[in-house]
Amino acid sequence: MPKTQFTVHTSLAPGDVLALLTDFGPDRAQHWPNIDEAHYQVHDQGPGWAEVTEGTAMGWERERYTWDAEAGTVAIDTLDSNLWGPGSGWRYTLTPAGDGTDVHVAMVRAPKSFQGRIVGALIPVVGGRVLGKQLQSVLRKAEAR
Repeated sequence: MPKTQFTVHTSLAPGDVLALLTDFGPDRAQHWPNIDEAHYQVHDQGPGWAEVTEGTAMGWERERYTWDAEAGTVAIDTLDSNLWGPGSGWRYTLTPAGDGTDVHVAMVRAPKSFQGRIVGALIPVVGGRVLGKQLQSVLRKAEAR
């Protein structure tokens, strides 16, 4: 299974990062580069969890988010996808650091399609760098708001 991990620092407080990661409002697709409005739907949500579909025409996932504000963790488990199978997901750990937060991200993918195998082959090579830059961009925009 392809895996990657990376850490990004932000001046946002851990609670602000958690709020950004778990904001499933109508503007979510405007803040996250890998989500378009056509592939975004909130199916259900409650305190500490949400089930959503998000992505793009190239790759979408129905996911279950669970989070623990006190522990500073967010887990995202893939329920269905055109690319990824069971065992796929993301783990975010938010750690107070100096003037803000270190956001540690671990991602694992279990390809279930030919296209998933192609994308999956790139994850260990460039995944951390590309996804880290995308997350850093999202965080910088949030810092500027």
